[in-house]
Amino acid sequence: MDTDGPRAAPPVPGAALAAEDGTVDERTVDPDPVVQFARWFARAAEVVAAPEAMALATADADGRPSARMVLLKSWGPDGFVFYTNYDGRKSHDLAANPEAALLFYWEPLGRQVRIEGHVARTSPEESDAYYATRDLGSRVGAYASHQSRPVAGRGELDAAVAHWTAEFGDGEVPRPPWWGGWRLQPRAYEFWQQGQHRLHDRVRYETAGPGWTITRLQP
Repeated sequence: MDTDGPRAAPPVPGAALAAEDGTVDERTVDPDPVVQFARWFARAAEVVAAPEAMALATADADGRPSARMVLLKSWGPDGFVFYTNYDGRKSHDLAANPEAALLFYWEPLGRQVRIEGHVARTSPEESDAYYATRDLGSRVGAYASHQSRPVAGRGELDAAVAHWTAEFGDGEVPRPPWWGGWRLQPRAYEFWQQGQHRLHDRVRYETAGPGWTITRLQP
């Protein structure tokens, strides 16, 4: 999981559901799921150490699923972006089957957000811009690690880091061509609010022409 970038404030000790956090109503949610996500994300940032942490689920060409935690780095009407090695398993899955799902879980609030959609690489320019914000060690690490491939031991990885650190010296560390971003373009969102007696609130958005349909689902 890429840990670069600003971190949210640590959890508030003893944080509990506030009254306004107790329900989600299909009649009062914002008609735009991006706006609704922004509201929930801002609330989560008040009580969760890493509100940007999300599970990414992919499937390979044979339909075999895989899931892992990644960090959301940017988002907006055009989609949700994370960065990784293009030679790793998740990227191989996405190249073969460019459909994925994201899951945010914010336990102190009893909230989940599920997002499903098509995935495509970010532009080289966008990947370059984000890569330049990473700390030096993380930029060197992108060269040293061949993600998802076997390694004889930690010593081999440390030796690769030392090699690339010496190779670049005090100069620039350009983004390697095998590293960059993916953007998930949502076609469906689900906002889930924990309820008593397992009677949870579930509100689903699905694309409908230029807008969205909003439906309450049974728990």
